[in-house]
Parts: sequence; structure tokens; C-alpha cells
Amino acid sequence: MNSVAPSTLAPPLGRRAILRQRWSDVTLLHWRVDPKVVERYLPAGCTPDVIDGSSWVGLIAFQMSKSSFFGGPPIPWLGDFPEVNVRLYSIDERGRRGVVFLSLEASHLIPVLIARALFGLKYQWAVMKLGRRNGKVAYRTKRLGRPDAASHIIVRPSHDPVANAAISADPVSIFLTARWGFHETHRGRTIFCRNHHEPWPLQHAELVHVKDGLLAAAGFSDLADRAPDSVLYAAEVITDFASPQRQKRLR
Repeated sequence: MNSVAPSTLAPPLGRRAILRQRWSDVTLLHWRVDPKVVERYLPAGCTPDVIDGSSWVGLIAFQMSKSSFFGGPPIPWLGDFPEVNVRLYSIDERGRRGVVFLSLEASHLIPVLIARALFGLKYQWAVMKLGRRNGKVAYRTKRLGRPDAASHIIVRPSHDPVANAAISADPVSIFLTARWGFHETHRGRTIFCRNHHEPWPLQHAELVHVKDGLLAAAGFSDLADRAPDSVLYAAEVITDFASPQRQKRLR
């Protein structure tokens, strides 16, 4: 089964935005995998989304900030922290493309607890650091209570306008980043939570270093031993989330 790349323009949220966040210094590492490998990790009613015969596993690192609720002002103490997540790519019975998070590392305990309670997201409390030096961006994370679930990533974003224009038009890069919602299992049902943001300002990036245990902790022990098939970077997007839509009760 093959799929075409989704549109770079987000569809309307369809309901009131309940959450707004800024994602900055976003690094996206991706590995091709056989779709059959990821099937068992997806919520009921979802199948692997595929392009060029492959599904993908992503390791995504970024800084979250300026979180606000229901159009209110940002709350810095609540929603300003680094995050690293492991994610898959899904499509549901209604044709809605999304991501499925296998794990999400965050350094702030309160948002971890809120996201687990409201959405069933698999947030983990971790010690994290994000820094810049000499044109490179570095991310470190170590999950509390599980030191093997750690990651150290360093990338050097490209500022070549020709290369970056090619990345922004690449069907695979669009497929991996133009995702307007997530699927999750919560309270016995599959939910779909839609988001909206402007098209990603994608840049090519050089992977300077990666030493990762989060992929193995999520069930993909062999991936970190080979180079990723895609390395992307984006400076910043502002993202709005709608309330989740419930679609299927588990048997």
C-alpha cells in the first residue's frame, strides 16, 4: 500500500481551540520501517500510514513554550520546557492522518500529569537540556527512574536556501511533518485530537551526533544503530489544538 503526501495546509480545527503552544528548535529524525512492524502499536481503528511502501518511526526534539488555554495569556511556569518524543504515523477509518506517540519526555511534572489525565498521552518525567553553540543545536534527556531511556542529539541546521526549498517540496518531508492531529487510546476509546499551524519552515540539517535509548525503550531496539533516513529542522511554529474527538470503543 502506498499513500500520497498530505497537504501542507492544515484543515480547519472544526471546533474551538483549547490549547496554543509554540514549538521551536524542532529537530525531526526519521527511520523507514516495514508497516507490519508498527501495526501493533496503533490504536483501534487506525492503520499505518505509508509512503513509498514504508511507514516511519520518528524521534522528535524541540522546545515548547508560550502555552496558553482557551485564548488566554501564556503561562510560562506551566508550558515552557523541552520535549523529546517517539512517534508513528497513522490513518484512521475516516481517512484522517495523524501521529501516534509511543513516548513523550518532558522536564516539567505538572504538564506531564495534565496531558496523561486529559488525553492519555504517554508523557514521562525526565531531566532535559537544550542548547545552541557554533551553529549547532543539542538536546539531552534522561527519564527519571529509567536511565537507559535517554537521548543525546546534536544537529547543524542548513541555511542554504536552495537545499531548504527542495526539502520543503519533498513529498516524504511533507508526509512526515504535515500532520494535523494525533490518535490515542484514552478511557477505552480511540480519540483524534486535531491541531492547526502554518506550514513547517523546514530546513535540511546535518546530524552531528546521536546516542539514543528512547527508540529501544519504545520497542525499536535496532533503529538507533543505523543512520536515520531523514533529518529535518524547523525554527518555529505556533500550534493550536482542538478538544479530542472520540471515535471507537475498544472491545
